[in-house]
Amino acid sequence: MSPSPSAAGQPSDGNRQLRRVALSGLLGTAVEFYDFLVYGTVAALVFGDLFFPGADPAVGTIAAFGTFAAGYVARPLGGIVFGHFGDRIGRKSMMLLTMALMGCGSFLIGVLPTYDAIGVWAPVLLVALRVVQGLAIGGEWGGATLMVVEHAERGHSARRGLWSSATQLGAPLGSVLSTGVVTLVSSLPDDDFRTWGWRVPFLLSIVLLAVGLFVRLKVAESPLFEQAKPEPAARPPIVAVLRRPAPVLRAAGAGIGAFTAQSLLASFMISYAVDHGYSRPQVLTAVTAASCVALLALPAASALSDRVGRRPVVLAGAIASAALAFPVLALVDSGSPGLLILALVLGHGIAQSTMYAPLGALLTEMFGTEVRYTGASLGYQSATLIGAGFSPLIASSLLTSSGGGSTPVSLLLCCGAAITALTVWRLRETRTNTLGAPASGITTSSTSSTSSPEGTLR
Repeated sequence: MSPSPSAAGQPSDGNRQLRRVALSGLLGTAVEFYDFLVYGTVAALVFGDLFFPGADPAVGTIAAFGTFAAGYVARPLGGIVFGHFGDRIGRKSMMLLTMALMGCGSFLIGVLPTYDAIGVWAPVLLVALRVVQGLAIGGEWGGATLMVVEHAERGHSARRGLWSSATQLGAPLGSVLSTGVVTLVSSLPDDDFRTWGWRVPFLLSIVLLAVGLFVRLKVAESPLFEQAKPEPAARPPIVAVLRRPAPVLRAAGAGIGAFTAQSLLASFMISYAVDHGYSRPQVLTAVTAASCVALLALPAASALSDRVGRRPVVLAGAIASAALAFPVLALVDSGSPGLLILALVLGHGIAQSTMYAPLGALLTEMFGTEVRYTGASLGYQSATLIGAGFSPLIASSLLTSSGGGSTPVSLLLCCGAAITALTVWRLRETRTNTLGAPASGITTSSTSSTSSPEGTLR
């Protein structure tokens, strides 16, 4: 008997929806990372002078990166807030809300008066808008990643890693977009760039926001969430997660190395290389080249994690990052634009991407559906806070006190990679986990799970 039209069409409809969700995750995350990374790039170039004038140049840079860190401090809170509602009312609505907050916050930074115009209110408002950005992106990653991975569970579970790379690609794609736009405006005369040119990348956010919202409005809610909608009397997801915090701590530890490398070899490296004699276009070109390589490395490493497991791939990236830490900084210190590109391609485009690629699938597989948005977001955003939020600030402070040698930056890279390697070494492999059941013994109901633990120690 031939299958009915509806039955025959179901797989095709599911595949079409999965592709649409993956595109939504890619574009939406790219827009959000564009907004977030534009801030880091511009902060490294001019925010010290525009919002903290009169300070010593080194102090101004530290102050600018302090506002950069404010966004990272807000990210775990955003993960908790949006994770709660994402686990209670749905993933899709939170994806739309976080994107709107990010785009509007970035646009407002683009029209923000500087210190010369409104005095101390300028840095105060800058920090406030940066916190809004942090809250938004704190909830963005979890929603986008979970939507893709949970849709992929039906018929595509063996390739969850590869499908999850759609959202992971948003980071380098957002970096390419942000550095490309900043490269164009930074080619303006210095007076024009400092007067109005730096605002253009932020103002363009409103256009990207419209595109991203248009795509996201067309995706369907996660089928796993629809099946596991919590009871009204269920305990809040954050309470369930924090009652057994070990999986969140392991999730954070697994991501620290990738975010330390991302922050030091992208945003921080711009100011570091400029201070060591490179021109702004040379540095931004190197960052763009590394991000382009990452666009190839991320899906490759994600696909490999579907074959050999998440743990071996992340471990390989962490070991490579630690091994390359001192050689990469030595290449940067050489003063050669070609070696600068090679350094960032090796350290950021390849080693960092290998650590980062499996995180979407790994963290998603460590939590049950009822708390997955909250648990994965809190672990991921805690890693960004520790690994990326404070690394530029610490590196700037250490360089100022040590006379400018690159050793502190290399040591920070090694420390981040070591934390990730030790954490992942002690994790169980999650590649074969089933996403429909509660994981790690975490549940919002009063009945504890009897399923096998996921993401637990070996």
